[in-house]
Amino acid sequence: MARRCEVTGKGTRAGKTIARRGLPKKKGGVGLKTTGHTKRVFKANIQKVRVLLPNGTVRRMKLAASVIKRGEITVRFDGRVRTVPLVKALRGRNRAFSKAAD
Repeated sequence: MARRCEVTGKGTRAGKTIARRGLPKKKGGVGLKTTGHTKRVFKANIQKVRVLLPNGTVRRMKLAASVIKRGEITVRFDGRVRTVPLVKALRGRNRAFSKAAD
């Protein structure tokens, strides 16, 4: 599934833009006139994040920015749905350095 958050299910949504001309009555004009409707898409802010799960495995997930900001994810493992804190997995030299520090 492309461009879909694995936690919230947010994805691409369809919508319209409405082009208008004129001055609103509120501002002393005769009112706004609609001159056209154009289809457009609203794309969710989806990011790929390496997540460290509570059982110690690292999994790459597509998450909405709002989920990353919130700092907790709902995942299914061990046959249950659990809400756990979002811990980003270290990679490269950072991972080697953190193991040496332990």
